[in-house]
Parts: sequence; structure tokens; C-alpha cells
Amino acid sequence: MPQPCRICTHPERTAIDRAIVDGGPKRRIAAHYSVKEQSVRRHSEAHLPAHLVGAASAAEGVRAEDLLRQVEGLKDKALGILSMAEDAGELRTALSAIRETRGILDLLARLLGELDERPQVNVLVASPEWLTLRSGIVAALAPYPDAHRAVVQVLAGANDAGD
Repeated sequence: MPQPCRICTHPERTAIDRAIVDGGPKRRIAAHYSVKEQSVRRHSEAHLPAHLVGAASAAEGVRAEDLLRQVEGLKDKALGILSMAEDAGELRTALSAIRETRGILDLLARLLGELDERPQVNVLVASPEWLTLRSGIVAALAPYPDAHRAVVQVLAGANDAGD
């Protein structure tokens, strides 16, 4: 008869389950609760209740919503201060409020994934290197009129798209 799971029968099972769901390293969890790493691994794969894993995801969602709510609150406060400063004719305070609001809006956009911060490379920029390369390609294709014509058309279309 197989032995019962050491984690399922452990007196601190709830704490071990929580540590696993929180994503702690299994080796560290095992050392902390004086059990074998393999026992923690086997338990997390076979016995950890699915609702605990779902609860962790839900908790992350709640934390994210709370963070967004806090940032929205800051935005509202900054806009309120901006409005009061404008009404009072306090231009320095109004400018400060505008700067703060801009920063908050930037943070909010990043949190919502609405900013694409990946670097972009524009290969259609007329750099000297590109112009030299383009001339070389066109010259190399001169003995092949059909290919030459096709490449020149593609290059002309690419230049038009870049304008």
C-alpha cells in the first residue's frame, strides 16, 4: 500500500500549500518545513487543491485592480488640484499639477498595456549606408532586366510608404 503524502499529513500543510501557491522555490519550502523537496514537488503536482491556485490568480487580479483604482484616484486628485490652481490663477501650481497628471497618465497607460515601449527601427531612413547598399543592389541586377525592374519597383514602393 502506498504511503500517504507527507505534505498532506504535515501539521503545517496550509502554510506549505500557501507557500507553493505564492510561487516560493520548492527547495526553500522543503528546507523551511523539514521535508524533502520531492515531497513538495509531488504534492504541488498531484494534491494541491486547484481552488487554491485559482484563489492565488484571483488575489493577483484583485491586487492589480486595487493598484489601478489607486492610480485612478491619484489622477482624479491631480486633476482636481489643477482645476483649483487654474481657478485661483496659481500658474506654478497648475503647471506642477499638469506635470503630475502627465506622469500619472503615463503610468496608467503602462499598467493597462496601452503603450508600446518596444524599440522601433525604421530601415527606410535615407542613411548614406542604405543609399550605397540600394545603389549596389540595383547595379548588380542591371544584367537581369526583369529582376532589376522588379527590385526597382519594390524599392520605389518602399520609399513611397516611408514618406
